[in-house]
Amino acid sequence: MSVWDELTGQSEAISVFRAAAAASAAGGSNDSSMTHAWLITGPPGSGRSNLAYAFATALLSDGNVDGDESVRLQVAARSHPDLAVLSTDRIIITVDEVRKLAAASYYSPSVGRYRVIVVEDADRMMERSSNALLKALEEPPPRTVWILCAPSEADLLPTIRSRVRSVRLRIPTVEDVAELIARRDDVDHATATRAAREAQSHIGMAHRLATNEEARSRRAETLDIALGIRSVSGAMLAATKLLAIAGADASALTEERDADERASALRSLGIEPGGTIPPALRAQMKNLEEDQKRREKRSLRDGIDRVMVDLLSLYRDILLLQLGVETELVNLSIYNKLVTASEQSTAQETLATMDAIATARRRIESNVTPALALEAMLVSARRTGATA
Repeated sequence: MSVWDELTGQSEAISVFRAAAAASAAGGSNDSSMTHAWLITGPPGSGRSNLAYAFATALLSDGNVDGDESVRLQVAARSHPDLAVLSTDRIIITVDEVRKLAAASYYSPSVGRYRVIVVEDADRMMERSSNALLKALEEPPPRTVWILCAPSEADLLPTIRSRVRSVRLRIPTVEDVAELIARRDDVDHATATRAAREAQSHIGMAHRLATNEEARSRRAETLDIALGIRSVSGAMLAATKLLAIAGADASALTEERDADERASALRSLGIEPGGTIPPALRAQMKNLEEDQKRREKRSLRDGIDRVMVDLLSLYRDILLLQLGVETELVNLSIYNKLVTASEQSTAQETLATMDAIATARRRIESNVTPALALEAMLVSARRTGATA
């Protein structure tokens, strides 16, 4: 199986990286196809990190651009000796994390031609962190390859952008994502297609919707709550409900991972399940718990943003019906409800609601209390029942 088989809808980008891996395998250090630093950009869910790890696998597989199976498994487990990864579930990547990674970039490869360093969510670096990375990119070791991932080039400093080769991904089609989900997750095509459509081609979210009944239920409840708002007091109550849904979604994503991390940490410290943690080791467990709390905060913010993305898809569908635009709707499963909602307001009111959602997203990103931002947003979402 080729390492590129798990990717979808990115044939142009795959061709670029395959050519680079082939040039590397042929020893073409002066070949323009290969460079020491890459930036993969694209919208959320387009598969930035998946492509980064596929390229890493190809580089670490000596001479095999399709990737050796043993290397693929090591990269998937993040255990390959020549692979270093910086990813975070927190709000920012700290300068200490970047400095540590930059120092590791000067180590010689252990078993292969290259040492590969992947930085997921490079857009979460503040200026100090970016400057620490810039120094490593300015003086690159000859056998180290950096692969950065970010939503857009504008998310990084111009000085960093000038030192990387940028490859932009496109949004895969619903059909491409559905085909991947059906094949990889062993679900029927109809379920995969609905999940891909409602996830708006976000591969990770499509996987969750196709394989997790609770995730589907939470999304359906989100849309029903928004469609049921009839008054200002109803908007206040809806904000509380949506916060609860976002919290439940965030908890579902973090609880299992937190438990696995804690169990793994205890095993590594030689402590039996349920055993007492010696005082000398409690500091390490406390650090893990603090990291998990920071990740929980970020996960909640991401959960709130997912709720608002779903609401944007809802009002986008309503607006298309109001304008008489004939195109496929995102939320086809509630078509009758969409028609009713489109008759209870005007296109101008729907546009105002979409603007309010965009404003709320910016406010929350600027650390405005989510409850207040959601309440202000949902006041504009009232449907009085008066036919436009």
